[in-house]
Amino acid sequence: MNHIAALADRSPTPWPRKRSGGAAAAPRSRSLLLCTASLLAVLAFFYFSYARVSTSLLRGSLEAEAEAAAPRPSRCEPRVRALGQRFLSYAPHSGFSNQLSEFKNAIVAAAVLNRTLVVPPVLDHHAVALGSCPKFRVLDGGEIRLAVWESAVELLRTGRYVSMADIIDISSLVSSSMIRTIDFRVFASIWCGVNIDLACNNGATGESPLFASLKQCGSFLSGFNGNVDECLYSVDEDCRSTVWTYQNGNDGELDSFQPNEQLKRKKKLTYVRRRRDVYKALGPGSQADSATLLAFGSLFTSAYKGSQLYFDIHEAPKDQRIQSIIEKIEFLPFVPQILSAGKEFALTTIKAHFVCAQLRLLDGQFKNHWKTTFLTLKEKVESLRQNGPLPIHIFVMTDLPEGNWSKTYLGDLAGDVDNFKLHFLQEEDELVIRTAKELANGGHGLRVGFVPNSFARMDKLKKQCTPRKLADVLLCIEEVICSCASLGFVGTAGSTIAESIESMRKHDVCSS
Repeated sequence: MNHIAALADRSPTPWPRKRSGGAAAAPRSRSLLLCTASLLAVLAFFYFSYARVSTSLLRGSLEAEAEAAAPRPSRCEPRVRALGQRFLSYAPHSGFSNQLSEFKNAIVAAAVLNRTLVVPPVLDHHAVALGSCPKFRVLDGGEIRLAVWESAVELLRTGRYVSMADIIDISSLVSSSMIRTIDFRVFASIWCGVNIDLACNNGATGESPLFASLKQCGSFLSGFNGNVDECLYSVDEDCRSTVWTYQNGNDGELDSFQPNEQLKRKKKLTYVRRRRDVYKALGPGSQADSATLLAFGSLFTSAYKGSQLYFDIHEAPKDQRIQSIIEKIEFLPFVPQILSAGKEFALTTIKAHFVCAQLRLLDGQFKNHWKTTFLTLKEKVESLRQNGPLPIHIFVMTDLPEGNWSKTYLGDLAGDVDNFKLHFLQEEDELVIRTAKELANGGHGLRVGFVPNSFARMDKLKKQCTPRKLADVLLCIEEVICSCASLGFVGTAGSTIAESIESMRKHDVCSS
């Protein structure tokens, strides 16, 4: 189109003149030139008219698209504020154990800031990745919030949505009023003004107006268009600049972990990590406090070089309410269906005292430490063989496919049937499928959270958003089985899964 307009603006190239053949040729030449000029004038008129009309239409189309894509400040008016709640959301990522760790941190943050926690779904393993805090290379807050939103919507569309509260039992926290929660599906329905139950319908497509509205809403809530007074406040401070604390008296001080000089020069980093009190920065009296939604990015943290990477609220001796919540969430059990499945496998399938081996071998840093991982298991097994009855029953929980066990210590154990009996669980096993169906029908996530009286679509939400594809609960059941291992547990050093199992064993989940 711009090419046509350019042609219209360009001076017409003169036609080559026919050489004069005498006086008689002059009138014909003048006549030809007159016709040519008239024709070019008509063409120019149409060119200009077409360019003006087309440009006008294009401009109108672009303006309409821009208007449709622009955030609507009325999103917070009136249906959201009428709820009388202030919400806190965050962006979980990576594997299930990391997502659970973030969920616990979000519970603490919501309690400290007196907000209702938006409970997210369980995302696919590594559907969203943060990056590396120690290397100061992570996604910005808006980017990871939008990535999580789009992943959640995709889970809805494909019938695979499972809430964190469908897997983790938070009913005692909610019933005792220690925390307030709202399911992401209810929250999105109200805030975005869409019928989420329709998004769970088999016939919904990613190109439908419904999903276009959800995508637009997600962009707004991710903070890409900035904060909106008394509506949305995006927390964009991440692990590169901030470690959140609470009542420890060091607000504003430099954190002990900073980028080293070599990293600064190589990556041209200017970050300075400070410890900040989350209540002072985002609580009463702050700009964030008046916002209906406080949107964090990642809330993942871990110990690193004598500090925490991002969230360092592990005790609150000056605030007994928060201290009680911290103690309560140190261990959050799976929902009863998962606990029962793990105990059932231990009692009816293994039917003997056994040791559990959790061997993470293929993911991330662990693929480089096979020798150490197998050595720890071998030492445990040899000790049992010398002191106990044979065969030794071993429950194996690993990401290494059975077909690849040959030429490894697992292959040696599997081949020595006189001394060892190996047990393992697979996704297609009847116990796993049955448990996943029970979870789908249970609907814990929608039952435990806040639902306003004005929300009339709850029954449809429960019916339409029951997962059409079964949840991946294999890992959770395996963790419970390992918690029941009476001969001991061998975990992979540095694995958050191993840490979760150790916590379950500490709290004696199996016997209870």
